[in-house]
Amino acid sequence: MTIKAVLFDLDDTLLWDDRSVKEAFEATCQEAARHYDIDPARLEEEVRREARALYETFDTFPFTKMIGINPFEGLWANFTHGHQEEFRKLQALAPDYRKKSWTRGLKALGVEDAALGEKLAELFPAERRQRPIVYEETFEVLDQLKSKYKLLLLTNGSPDLQKEKLAGVPELLPYFDHIVISGEFGEGKPAASIFHHAMELLQISPEEGVMIGDKLTTDIMGSNTVGMRNMWINRHELELTGENLPVHQIRSLRDIEPILASL
Repeated sequence: MTIKAVLFDLDDTLLWDDRSVKEAFEATCQEAARHYDIDPARLEEEVRREARALYETFDTFPFTKMIGINPFEGLWANFTHGHQEEFRKLQALAPDYRKKSWTRGLKALGVEDAALGEKLAELFPAERRQRPIVYEETFEVLDQLKSKYKLLLLTNGSPDLQKEKLAGVPELLPYFDHIVISGEFGEGKPAASIFHHAMELLQISPEEGVMIGDKLTTDIMGSNTVGMRNMWINRHELELTGENLPVHQIRSLRDIEPILASL
């Protein structure tokens, strides 16, 4: 059956989110190293560990896991949007969560300085917001596809944060016929419901769409569940393991168009 639509994941598929977060951590940890004789790389490691551990203690954790909001997004998200009660809880938790993550990270390196922890907690979001990084081929490939297919952005995350990421790269928005954010929909990938919702918006059957994404456990698993073809973008040559096998494996967004042409 003819392919009519391409569904794209956002983070680490079109936007290089991992790099944005990494650079924000590096800049923030370098600031800490100006105050104390500590290794910035070790501080990053400890803050990531503390943030993850603290995040998992909140009663909102099952919700964030279902929607697809990771601990490091919690270090800069405000959670001001979204109608679910959990978003209001996250909004209230976020300031203290950020401060504790950084303060405990410092403490793990022998530094007891709550004031610096609070300063770093405020600096990290600012550093992350300065880094809306896209992959070099993103716009080139979207230009190729826009005239041939309907395009839909299917992203997990908090509505305010995902919209802020898109606002940081305003050139992205015009390419998409629809944008579906899990926090607005109420359930995240890999749930079949969000894929069915996307297909209803596009007015396509599963056989008429292709999902492009970097995560086997969300993008690939979810599209497999509804019978939609997919492409796993594996830029880092990760080992393919488990049962969530992609129909196609690609190394770059530039691989998409030739495969679509052959279908």
